[in-house]
Amino acid sequence: MEKTLENLVQQTFYQPLPKDWLICDDSDLFAQLSEQLYLELTQFSYYRGTPLKILLAEREPVRFLAGFLAACAARCPVFLCNPDWGKQEWQQVFDLVKPDLIWGLGTRNWGQDNSKFKICPADTLRVSVAPPQEAQNSKIPSPYHPTSLSPHPALIMIPTGGSSGKMKFAIHTWETLMASVRGFTEHFLLNQVNSFCVLPLYHVSGLMQFMRSLTTGGKLVILPFKELEFGQINTIEPSKFCISLVPTQLQRLLQNPELTEWLSQFQTVLLGGAPAWNELLEKARYYNIRLAPTYGMTETASQIATLKPDDFLNGKDSCTQILPHASVKICNEQGEELNSNQVGNITIYSQSLARGYYPQNWKNQDYLQVDDLGFLDNQGYLHIVGRNSDKIITGGENVYPIEIESTIRATQMVADVCVIGIPDKLWGQAVTAIYIPKNSNTSNLEIRNLLKEKLSKFKIPKHWIPVQTLPRNSQGKINRQQLQQIATNFLQNSL
Repeated sequence: MEKTLENLVQQTFYQPLPKDWLICDDSDLFAQLSEQLYLELTQFSYYRGTPLKILLAEREPVRFLAGFLAACAARCPVFLCNPDWGKQEWQQVFDLVKPDLIWGLGTRNWGQDNSKFKICPADTLRVSVAPPQEAQNSKIPSPYHPTSLSPHPALIMIPTGGSSGKMKFAIHTWETLMASVRGFTEHFLLNQVNSFCVLPLYHVSGLMQFMRSLTTGGKLVILPFKELEFGQINTIEPSKFCISLVPTQLQRLLQNPELTEWLSQFQTVLLGGAPAWNELLEKARYYNIRLAPTYGMTETASQIATLKPDDFLNGKDSCTQILPHASVKICNEQGEELNSNQVGNITIYSQSLARGYYPQNWKNQDYLQVDDLGFLDNQGYLHIVGRNSDKIITGGENVYPIEIESTIRATQMVADVCVIGIPDKLWGQAVTAIYIPKNSNTSNLEIRNLLKEKLSKFKIPKHWIPVQTLPRNSQGKINRQQLQQIATNFLQNSL
């Protein structure tokens, strides 16, 4: 069963977790580092009077996880960071957070004067501030005893930039993350969750794999995706494990017959982070991959709706089932709840909702109105139509890019594609496809001819822009601002 934060502190330090629960390089250091950092953070916060604000930018998984657990246990606000962020991104983070401590080496090259910050790997923290005399003469509570933990919730800030490029941190707590764990275990009827993690731990999709395994007594394998692509597979029983992937990762694994066979043995293959295209889903079903397409976001502590693998293998793939810890309403623009099968704005109610974006708490934390459009069918399954902000209005008609993109991919003439709307004097917006052709001699005229029987005329892109790569992040999400610039530059040069 799940363990509270206090239980985990005691178990990690006094009753060590099974040696094989964490499977990665230097996994035996986890308990030792967690204990050391927790002790020092607790003492430091006691002397200082307030907890440290910590940027966690550790590149090594064990150091990252030990630092995360220690910061949570010591009730220190911890901000999860990508060590590979660039100078502009780090500048935004430093200006926003004003940290007391940075764990990790990844920030040393970002270009800022780091002299005013304490930067160190997550095993070299040393308390260097002399305690005041009254603190020296008082009895310091043992930091290992749960009663000595601060009554305030551990604040966990998880980065979320979306497609805007602006750095934001969703404010979570141990309790919101545990609500997500409970929803997952109840949905899949699991007492223990074993996870095979190839996603970044600073991202909610990677962090939640750690949370599920640690708090349910399961195992956690951590392996960089590049190593997995090269066939460096750990000797585990995949049938007892879940693995989480984004669509681009699944596509690459399915190109390797040995990895495809290995993937088909997993208990569950969670798929999220970005919409998957029909061709990819059909290929996964052909190879009997136990796929579980998910819908969720950083603000909901990962998934709030997931299709079960058996449903996927039986032919469903355009819908997801709401998890027990959440509920969804579909409303029109006036806020009125719609009936089944009516498309509208999605509003999420969940115990796993973030409290706000740092440093501001949301005024109403009971629900979250998101930019996504969808509908609930008669069985209560959630169908995602697309993002409201991505909707294209051309000649008075509403066009949703996700429909056009999946239809273009189904022609099997593109390696990747994204559809956007660009300003047009006559139509308001012109539907524009930015795509990577599979073959250099592929003509967009050939693709358009294949679309005529599948799409209404107003949905067929007016402009076609071939590129070598699309600006996607590691989770497969597209940067639409960059796409708009690509389209603008291309069309200006073609005049």
